[in-house]
Amino acid sequence: MKHRNHTQITEFLLLGLSEDPELQPLLFGLFLSMYLFTVWGNLLLILAVSSDSHLHTPMYFFLSNLSLVDICFTSTTVPKMLCNIWTQNKAISYAGCITQMWSSILFGGLDDFLLAVMAYDRYVAICHPLHYMVIMNPQVCGLMVLGCWVICVLNSLLESLLVLRLSFCTDVEVPHFFCEFTQVIHLACSDTFVNDAVMNYSSGVLVGIPLFGILYSYAKIISSILRISSTQGKYKAFSTCASHLSVVSLFYCTVLGVYLSTATSHSSHSTGIVSVLYTVVTPMLNPFIYSLRNKDIKGALKRFFGISVLKVPISLGLHKWS
Repeated sequence: MKHRNHTQITEFLLLGLSEDPELQPLLFGLFLSMYLFTVWGNLLLILAVSSDSHLHTPMYFFLSNLSLVDICFTSTTVPKMLCNIWTQNKAISYAGCITQMWSSILFGGLDDFLLAVMAYDRYVAICHPLHYMVIMNPQVCGLMVLGCWVICVLNSLLESLLVLRLSFCTDVEVPHFFCEFTQVIHLACSDTFVNDAVMNYSSGVLVGIPLFGILYSYAKIISSILRISSTQGKYKAFSTCASHLSVVSLFYCTVLGVYLSTATSHSSHSTGIVSVLYTVVTPMLNPFIYSLRNKDIKGALKRFFGISVLKVPISLGLHKWS
């Protein structure tokens, strides 16, 4: 049995992905580059959608929300990791650790729910095209996103607040690059049955329901596409959801990888390395997946940068006349 110490701890130590001093500059440069690419790519996507009236549709409304969540998700973990490497200080405050857990659960759940909402959007667009704008009106879209936020905020609050009831041992080293929920729970000296039960139940429900919605939507989509007579019509219908399907596959494959590595490996560092895929790599790749094969997004970006470039000489000219 672990030695109990009921003294209120003030901080945890994040061990990171590696304790090798020679790897720290490489990790810092790698994660800084990925973080900047993530923020830059997702921010460009949000600006392109907001600045182009042609993209003011339900699909791009959900996409811009997904980009915002991806920025927040990555910003929850990577900046603190970079700060720790730069200062060579592994400490994170108790309140900071609880906040990081709350944020990672919140934005991870939002990613999952928004992907399900986007799958439903594609289902309505392909299976009920004549009623699309009636079903997916602005009020419904707003309520769907609001519902996602409410569910995920309440779940993350519940799981994070339950951590406050735990007492921790003198060993406060988290073998991860952020305060991952299960890793922190394992450090507790007190009984974690309630925490484990709530975590398993919420994970099953909040992952299972969106996954079922995605699978059901795509089953209906595939069924509708197969009924289209022309090959060109089938290709056009499938191309409208190809990017979303790629992002869904990437998200669930990385989450499955984390689950399998946790279940089969006793090494926390290997689990941390796999966690990088869904916390950093997936948010970084999402905007590029949606942009590379999407003519609307590429056109909006060209118009956005064209307007931005033109505004500079015009404003300079006006300044000279003034």
